[in-house]
Amino acid sequence: MPLTRFSISVDSKLIERFDTKIKTEKCPTRSKAIGDLIRASLVKDEWKYGEEVAGAIVLLYDHHKRNIVEKITDLQHDYNDNIISTQHIHLDHDNCLEIVAVKGKANRIKEIESVLKSVKGLKHCSLAATSTGKELA
Repeated sequence: MPLTRFSISVDSKLIERFDTKIKTEKCPTRSKAIGDLIRASLVKDEWKYGEEVAGAIVLLYDHHKRNIVEKITDLQHDYNDNIISTQHIHLDHDNCLEIVAVKGKANRIKEIESVLKSVKGLKHCSLAATSTGKELA
């Protein structure tokens, strides 16, 4: 893929803070860091404008809670057209982490997150939103 060079003018204190941040994060170059920021912005737009996206819904729950596993499984079956994989992890005797990989229109993925989040007894639910990668370089 060909690269394009461009220059920007930025306040010196802002670039100092940026350089400190990327150094702390072990980012190799400003170019890489700025490319990452651009891609993050484009992914946000994909979600904002309802395009086909991907992500992971992460659930944390105590599997001893009455019917929680059955409820989560039943809801996942309602969205089998968008759920492409799940992984169930036993964190300890009581707590389970479930990762639900999803792909589809952004509003549908948000709906799945909302429905799963509403399950009584769930300790935590979060969405890691990303892109299908088709439009990102």
